[in-house]
Amino acid sequence: MLQSSRILRYIMDIKAYAKINLGLYVIGKRADGFHNIETIFYHINLFDEVQLSTGNNIIISCSNPKIPTDNNNLCWKAVELLQKELGVTNGAKIFIKKNIPIGAGLGGGSSDAAAILRHLPKLWNMKTEPSQLEKLALQLGSDVPFFLSDSSAYAEGRGELLQEITLTLPYWIVLINPNIHVSTPWAYKILSEQRNNVFPVRQRLFDKFLYAPIQTIIDSKNDFEGVVLNEFPQIKKIKLQLAELGAVLSLMSGSGSSVFGLFENEHSAQAAIEFFKKEYFIHLTEPYFSPLP
Repeated sequence: MLQSSRILRYIMDIKAYAKINLGLYVIGKRADGFHNIETIFYHINLFDEVQLSTGNNIIISCSNPKIPTDNNNLCWKAVELLQKELGVTNGAKIFIKKNIPIGAGLGGGSSDAAAILRHLPKLWNMKTEPSQLEKLALQLGSDVPFFLSDSSAYAEGRGELLQEITLTLPYWIVLINPNIHVSTPWAYKILSEQRNNVFPVRQRLFDKFLYAPIQTIIDSKNDFEGVVLNEFPQIKKIKLQLAELGAVLSLMSGSGSSVFGLFENEHSAQAAIEFFKKEYFIHLTEPYFSPLP
């Protein structure tokens, strides 16, 4: 029988950070219909603001009306999973100030859900083990486990097999989002069709990273670009313009539509921002960034 635990009644304000993919390689199709990938996840200084408090029911509100606030919301599902896992009936009141663009390859919804998994048990005055939260996170999405930690990570499998790495980039990161929605299932489908389900054998990304971390990042590719850039010339144009403006790397994050450029100095980064800011969503992350707890 579900019980109601003793609740600490206060409000918690949480920063749910976005991620970019420093390289993304699709290395094979799995028997379960998913694909195996390799990537490096890296947090950027762009975050949703999640206000969390306890309650008797699950109540979600959001600054962006396009975000569902019912049981289709990943945060709602996260609360339900915690209730079942911990055997309680406690609820939660959640407000999300949405700063991360939606469907942009930045993991915004996954980061919000992971924030609930990480912090709600504290408000319920209950303890959880990392293995418990990892199990619940994977039920919500392949990249949700990454957001349970503030560290960068090498990821393989569906993106859920993580190895934390020490990485702080010495670059200014200029993020551009053109407000184009790219369907991840569509991108996987077209990529598989193009390759006729035959995937190239590559040197393992993690081995290359250990040998030469920064050079591996500078040389990184995103397999989805071959699909997405052909379908969406506007995204391709942004990628090329970032390179022309001096980015040492311009790359799409996830399956798009966001593109980021790595710049060696602030002057070049600011020049890129000036170039793009009238038309697109822009965000700048400073060198050596790491999330605050």
